[in-house]
Amino acid sequence: MSLPLRIVVALAMVAGVLSPTSANAAQTLAQVQAKVRQLEEEATTAAEGAQEAKVKLAGLTKTLNGIKAKAEIQGQTVSTLQRSLGVIAVEQYKSGGFGQSFELLFSTDPTLYLSAAGSLDAITRRKSLQLREFEAAQQRLNATTLTVNDKIALVAAAEKKLAAQSAIALSKLAEAEKLLSKLSKAERDRLAKLTEDEENADQKSSLEAAKSANGVSGRAGTALKYALQQIGDRYVFGAAGTVTWDCSGLTMRAFQSAGVSLPHSSAAQSRLGKKVALNALKPGDLLFYGRPVSHVGIYLGGGKMVHAPRSGSRVKVADSGSLGRKLWYRKRYTDRLCCLSGPKQRLLLWL
Repeated sequence: MSLPLRIVVALAMVAGVLSPTSANAAQTLAQVQAKVRQLEEEATTAAEGAQEAKVKLAGLTKTLNGIKAKAEIQGQTVSTLQRSLGVIAVEQYKSGGFGQSFELLFSTDPTLYLSAAGSLDAITRRKSLQLREFEAAQQRLNATTLTVNDKIALVAAAEKKLAAQSAIALSKLAEAEKLLSKLSKAERDRLAKLTEDEENADQKSSLEAAKSANGVSGRAGTALKYALQQIGDRYVFGAAGTVTWDCSGLTMRAFQSAGVSLPHSSAAQSRLGKKVALNALKPGDLLFYGRPVSHVGIYLGGGKMVHAPRSGSRVKVADSGSLGRKLWYRKRYTDRLCCLSGPKQRLLLWL
């Protein structure tokens, strides 16, 4: 999901920048700024919820298609066995043994018929074997059909959640845009200039901080350096490169470059890997925020991380405790721990 709407908001108010109209006017602008920032954060959280639903939907759809294919094969097996039973009944009729075989052939439920009959004495050994195979195949088909119906319901639920979370994200940004539209052009221009100046300052400090990753080796180092190379790229909901990103899209591609396969969802990523204690963090570990999880960044070291923050911002290095959301999970993804891409893919789940 890529949203064309770009909300530009200043991250901090600078004394003396606002026009000296009145204290009330300045306070109103500051309140609008804070509210817009809050709406952006809420939109980002909803968008990550939509991304999680999208990942789940893709998995369910793949599973459903596999089960449907299995059901089709099982249905063909049942039809073949049913025809075989018919041939046996015809053969027995020609030999003078019509009776129960004929009734069985044209019964809508052979299993119930045999149960009522109480025995297979009247049926030949060959027919008994074919009938048992038919019963077993019919039971497997019935079970698979129930599974298909269950998966269809789960797919529908995932589609509903995806649509709902996407709608929330759009509505939050629309609300923020409405608030900004009430400002004068001069005020909006002033806020835009402040934001751009702060973003440029962040990029400069981020590029300087990125130098500390030069000594990080292994898969973690490869992933970290990939993410740092994206500093300055803009945040877009649902984006996974190569010039725009959301938070989980950035971490997914970064670890993909290191041969590690992760889903495009911060919540889904948080369920993989090895739990790491806060005092044992190393560069390349993933940091997850919110409960439920709605944001992820890659630890750089020294209390800093690289991440794609939110709408209206860019990929940058920031303090890991500066998001205003609690850090809930720390995970490590290395050679033997998680998600190696390729035929020997392995997942280590943390419950």
